[in-house]
Amino acid sequence: MKLVDCQGRVRRFVADAASVCTDAGSVGHKLFHKGPACLPDRFFHPSLAGHGSISIEGTEAHHLIHVLRAKPGLEVILFDGSGAEFLARVERVERSTVRLAVVESREVDRELPVSVTLGVALPKGDRQRWLVEKATELGITRLTPLVTARGVAQPTRETLRRLERAVIEASKQCGRNRLMQIAVPVCWSDFLLAAGSATKLFADPGGSALSIDLLSQFSAALEILLAIGPEGGLTDAEVDEAVGTGWQAVDLGRRILRIETAAIALVAAVTLPIPRPSPLVPGA
Repeated sequence: MKLVDCQGRVRRFVADAASVCTDAGSVGHKLFHKGPACLPDRFFHPSLAGHGSISIEGTEAHHLIHVLRAKPGLEVILFDGSGAEFLARVERVERSTVRLAVVESREVDRELPVSVTLGVALPKGDRQRWLVEKATELGITRLTPLVTARGVAQPTRETLRRLERAVIEASKQCGRNRLMQIAVPVCWSDFLLAAGSATKLFADPGGSALSIDLLSQFSAALEILLAIGPEGGLTDAEVDEAVGTGWQAVDLGRRILRIETAAIALVAAVTLPIPRPSPLVPGA
């Protein structure tokens, strides 16, 4: 009886949660008032400012037409990576294009209060996309692919385009209105020197442990740079070069981590303790 009662409570909880999300979207302008845990369907368009109406094509239109079964009058949220959200209403649905009227725009800031750049020697294959997706969710400002002595993946122009698309998809899901930048690949030495006076850490087994005292220095930082080497590790020369240019080495533990695991672990450890203002939710 206890098991049945528990299952019943779970079903009621799920139903109630779904009802909240449905009610929040039942009136168009309520879309702007939904919290981050219940985001409405979001769609990307590269340029929205100053447009009274726009057309969506490609994968975005496919989702509207074939997944949401969009009809005239449906209201959705659009964003273009500039920092704003746009309430839009479907005007016309065609075979592969959806025409929408832009109703209003709001500035909704879900960014970190500090600029964070992640330099990383990219892993192979689909693990690149996973890394980009999680870096986007955690609020990284810029991801720079690094060319290192033992690197295994040298991103091509097509690779960078795929990763940029992954940023858009991750931003739609997590609610970011500014796109994480995918920079062109740079060599290890150039990345180190470009850091300037920013707070900068790189992962290395010979580094200091990530302590509370160490992480406390990021509370007042204006710019943070993080670096992750290849799976084969940084060479001694690369480590010496980083230390010599003011970078601090940090140890991520006794276990051997994959590139993407090390990158996300370091990003989360550094960014989550940073004080941040309350999220701006229009109408709240």
